[in-house]
Amino acid sequence: MTADRVAEGALTLDSRLTGALGGRTAQAVQRAFGYTTVGDLLAHYPRRYAARGELTALAELPLDENVTIVAEVLEVRERTMRSRRGSILEAKIADRTGILTLTFFNQAWRSRELKPGARGMFAGKVSDYRGARQLAHPDYQLFDEAVPTSGADAAAVRWATAPIPIYPATGSLSSWQLQTSIGVLLDGLGPVEDPIPEPVRRARGIRSHRDALEGVHRPEQEEDWKAARRALRFTEAFVLQTALLERRAAARAHEAVRREPRPGGLLERFEASLPFSLTDDQREVGGEILADLAEPVPMNRLVQGEVGSGKTVVALRAMLAVAESGGQSALLAPTEVLAAQHLRSIARMLGPEPAAELMPTLVTGQLPAAERRKAALRVAAGQSRIVVGTHALLGDTTMFADLGLVVVDEQHRFGVEQREALRLKGRHPHVLVLTATPIPRTVAMTVFGDLDVSTIRQLPAGRAGIETHLVPLAERPTWRARVWERLAEELAQGRQGFVVCPAIEPKVVEEDAEPAEGEPAPGAGPAASVASVLAELRALPSLADARIAPLHGRMSADEKDDTMRAFAAKELDVLVATTVIEVGVDVPNASTMVVVDADRFGVSQLHQLRGRVGRGSVPGLCLLVSHAEAGTVARERLEAVAATLDGFELARVDLELRQEGDVLGATQSGGRSSLKLLRVAHDGDLIADARAAAAELLADDPGL
Repeated sequence: MTADRVAEGALTLDSRLTGALGGRTAQAVQRAFGYTTVGDLLAHYPRRYAARGELTALAELPLDENVTIVAEVLEVRERTMRSRRGSILEAKIADRTGILTLTFFNQAWRSRELKPGARGMFAGKVSDYRGARQLAHPDYQLFDEAVPTSGADAAAVRWATAPIPIYPATGSLSSWQLQTSIGVLLDGLGPVEDPIPEPVRRARGIRSHRDALEGVHRPEQEEDWKAARRALRFTEAFVLQTALLERRAAARAHEAVRREPRPGGLLERFEASLPFSLTDDQREVGGEILADLAEPVPMNRLVQGEVGSGKTVVALRAMLAVAESGGQSALLAPTEVLAAQHLRSIARMLGPEPAAELMPTLVTGQLPAAERRKAALRVAAGQSRIVVGTHALLGDTTMFADLGLVVVDEQHRFGVEQREALRLKGRHPHVLVLTATPIPRTVAMTVFGDLDVSTIRQLPAGRAGIETHLVPLAERPTWRARVWERLAEELAQGRQGFVVCPAIEPKVVEEDAEPAEGEPAPGAGPAASVASVLAELRALPSLADARIAPLHGRMSADEKDDTMRAFAAKELDVLVATTVIEVGVDVPNASTMVVVDADRFGVSQLHQLRGRVGRGSVPGLCLLVSHAEAGTVARERLEAVAATLDGFELARVDLELRQEGDVLGATQSGGRSSLKLLRVAHDGDLIADARAAAAELLADDPGL
């Protein structure tokens, strides 16, 4: 492929790859990475850079992964196959740490290219043959030793010192094939409009976008790609922050109905009836929300709070303020269990008289048809001032008379589009987003940059606290029996417990809960399931008298609700469940949380699960059971959770340990993360600087 194809007209970032590279290459790129435009492929940045004389550490290559390495040929030999006709050509390549074998079947002619002393790049999948690592039928590109080697020759110097970009590649598209295609695009690329205004770039010494693309893909020296990556990181941060601030400004451009409580009204009577005092944080955040509701512009506020910090009370106060003006509030919950729990909790806190006046109503997809029709009528007529539901609230059959407030619980379970779909059911309603997953400052700026952020750190008085212990079965396999003995001891004191598993049945994961964020421990076998653990517990003599029941997403809404009601009423002793009990479930008598195969869950999930116990005067005990071995990332996650109850510290640790692509996640960004080089865990200062620059730009030119 040459630049001749694109010589007729300059390419733009929006040009289709089919016209720029030809159909065959474009299809290969799309199959491998999903890219369709020039801009897509030019944003496929090198994952690292190799020096021409650099020899990769071959001894550290991972098995069964596609790799691209820079190495030197040691020896080449051909031998006849014993079991069938033909020959095998073996070439050994080496570095200072080890030797790797290249194997080719019936391709003796390659010995004319692969000669001892030759250097190049080699790509393929690493496999093991009789204890030695090899690449079978690898792709390769040898360096052109014909380039002049005189130190005085500028071309020779560039050839010897230019960094070699190594791209994320696949078995069908090698790093240098990508390099060649990207070179063609750069040769044909016309002027590129810079996303960053020239004064902003000049103040920070940042290269133009066109120069940055050239520098990151075709650097002549190390400083070229470093400067290019700095520019591209800032560009990502600046574009994202500008979009978030634009969205924030657009929301505030609409007129909203002021929602103010009356003296002696619902809110005042509710607060007077509370059997406990609000914490200082609850009062402060509640005051911020009431001030927002009294404004003629829509509130867009995120409340993040520790597990059990009382966010529901804060949200209910906002709902009552809206109800006093005749408006309705819709609380969107991620699961049927949590929606039903919220409804019961709200009705209990309100008391019988206010509950009858406000008519709290549940709307979920698994309600019987007749009940769902009645609920829909109450909501559409405005009789129900407080509506709690799952995704069913987003459907066409749910209409509101006067939707004044949208409350989204556990925002990390919902996408931007879902929040927006519910908001559009009212006339610019106020929006309150709740999360019990503490968010580091940089993630708050990046994910929720269009929202004002409030934080509740204090826990209500009277909590007995939680002890967390790691149960390392890799080193202590006999401790599993002690886990169930410990559970039995808690039950003997009249307490209750949860046992959480990552799957419903063997190989069947939970359906209405989010996927576990963790990775299984190596060699751990199939995930523990509700079915298998339930059978194990029922067979134990120490739990022979215990009333044990399952709870998971495959059960009907009525079954789940009946089970939770029975557990709350102390008619059950142990729930063997999936992550449907991760958030919102409030049973003060529950003291024990056993998480089986805890390494299959992420830090935030484990912190949420732990928060289901220790919610009353009964001390909480959390046992994290895992086969993860010492020194693994999975083990580090579990040790971090066991070491602290501070969700904000865990959020920081989580951000350090997780893969960058998980930070935003498809549900948060509404699609695949657009961040390529920006590292939310490390680029906090850069993100803050980009946000300040974007805010200044929008202040001067709101319409851009």
